[in-house]
Amino acid sequence: MDLTIYTDGASRNNPGEAGAGIFIMRDGEPFERIARYLGTTTNNIAEYSAAIIGLERAVQLKASTVKLNADSELLVKQLNGQYKVKNEGLKPLHAKARDLIARIGSVEVQYIPRERNKEADALANRAIDEKIT
Repeated sequence: MDLTIYTDGASRNNPGEAGAGIFIMRDGEPFERIARYLGTTTNNIAEYSAAIIGLERAVQLKASTVKLNADSELLVKQLNGQYKVKNEGLKPLHAKARDLIARIGSVEVQYIPRERNKEADALANRAIDEKIT
């Protein structure tokens, strides 16, 4: 099964109330939308949380190929090994995301501009507005 996962984390005030939005497409068709309230945290932790939730779902669905799209350049470059993870709070999240990627097999992590990530962004903000857990 091929999945394309769009993820976004939002934090109001950074740190502040945060949410994760995950929009999953299966074989080119909309498949699932996930909105999760994260409590008070930073934007970078929210971005990682959204990616982890998306990757966990891919593992549950036994996906063989995943394209993970995010509008966080930091997240994408850290997961692709282009940037080192210096922030202590992000290190365990990075390790968890890398572990999930290894369990899936074929994962492409790609940066996309915010304009192409509207669905995940809307879900992240809805999670904060409605405190969806």
